[in-house]
Amino acid sequence: MIKFRNILALVAALTAINASSAADQSIVLASTTSVEASGLLANILPQFTARTGITVNVVAQGTGKALDTARRGDADLLLVHDPDAERQFMEEGHGSTRRQIAWNDFIIVGPSADPAHVKGGSDSVAALKAIASAQAAFVSRGDKSGTNAAELRLWKTAGQTPDALKDKWYRDIGGGMGQALNAASAMDAYTLSDRGTWLSFKNRGSLIVAIEGDPRLLNRYDVIELNPEKHAGAKLAAAKVFADWLVSSEGQQAIGAFEVNGQKLFNPSAGSPK
Repeated sequence: MIKFRNILALVAALTAINASSAADQSIVLASTTSVEASGLLANILPQFTARTGITVNVVAQGTGKALDTARRGDADLLLVHDPDAERQFMEEGHGSTRRQIAWNDFIIVGPSADPAHVKGGSDSVAALKAIASAQAAFVSRGDKSGTNAAELRLWKTAGQTPDALKDKWYRDIGGGMGQALNAASAMDAYTLSDRGTWLSFKNRGSLIVAIEGDPRLLNRYDVIELNPEKHAGAKLAAAKVFADWLVSSEGQQAIGAFEVNGQKLFNPSAGSPK
């Protein structure tokens, strides 16, 4: 029954936009960098466009910047992963609907030499304390992304406030996940990464997974539709078609089928949000 309702919703939404011009058959998706850098969007968007005729133009940014892009009215839909920032966005009245589409997890990667002696553990907070104590090189994205926000929450839980201006071991690069992993590889440094981007990353050098399996490292992805009362100019009908497709059985299957080297990068969760 749920699958049937999803199909009916997609058909109804497509019917609603069929009368619009060709220019209206495209939307701007402001997304976190991880769904772009991992290759997920490049894999599933052609499937959606073939199904609906709607082109999705992606602006991949850190979640904080993506939310700001939507606040300015420069995006039609959001795909992000920072629950606290998302709640604020909704409370401000910018969003109308927020739905989880998938989850994976964060991991701490670091050099195989493991100067902080954390390799093989599952306690991310204890690992950060050890990294700070050893003053081992750590790369922070520093870009107000969902990953950066998760990192800062973990440092706070660890009772640490590393400062890139004072602590030479803490490197704030102000860049995306791929840039952070490249920097960590070049510096033999630790960093926090989403698993999807890590599995797609080729330039690992000596980097290995040092910490994984901590429940605090759960990483949720949400699609947020904009509130027409604040963003009436956005292409909300076409954006809703894509949002509905992401949570439909077809979209969830496409997300779950995406693999790199035989490993699933994202776990579809629209039916059972984490």
